[in-house]
Amino acid sequence: MRAAEPALPAPLRWVGTTLDWTNRVIATVAAVAVVAAGIVMTEEAMVRYFLRQAADWQDETAIFLLVGATFLSAAYVQSRRGHVAIEAVGGLLPPGVERVRRWVADLISFLFCGFFSWKSWVLCHEAWVEGYATFSSWAPPLWIPYLAMSVGMTLLTLQIALQLLAPQLADAAMEGRAHGHG
Repeated sequence: MRAAEPALPAPLRWVGTTLDWTNRVIATVAAVAVVAAGIVMTEEAMVRYFLRQAADWQDETAIFLLVGATFLSAAYVQSRRGHVAIEAVGGLLPPGVERVRRWVADLISFLFCGFFSWKSWVLCHEAWVEGYATFSSWAPPLWIPYLAMSVGMTLLTLQIALQLLAPQLADAAMEGRAHGHG
């Protein structure tokens, strides 16, 4: 049996609940985007093979969908500790050492993702202001995937910050999901 955890401040609980809800919605949208990318690429192959027509929008559409799905769902994956981790090492360590190892890894991840998030927003702003677009004949604006990257990295940074500030909230959410409660 676990020792009683100190009660979390209401703002942290609210952030955790809001982020969990946001992550679930985005994960659903990301799953739809991956399926849509598959449909678009299948349509491209069929149009090229059967109708012998050039396709100029399908590749970029699929890439934009996959970039969006990847970055936007990163916080959802992190909330379940689904990113690459060295679980074999964690299982060998005493629980106290494992908590410290996880906290240090989260801190390093938070710093990296925070920097990546900031630079993504700078890139998104630059693409918006300068009107950057791809070099294809369709030429969709590049702020679209950069916005997905920026929002996704910001959510990931927030998720890691929540895990640093309230590890028991993140652990409780993971335990609930492991037992079919979420």
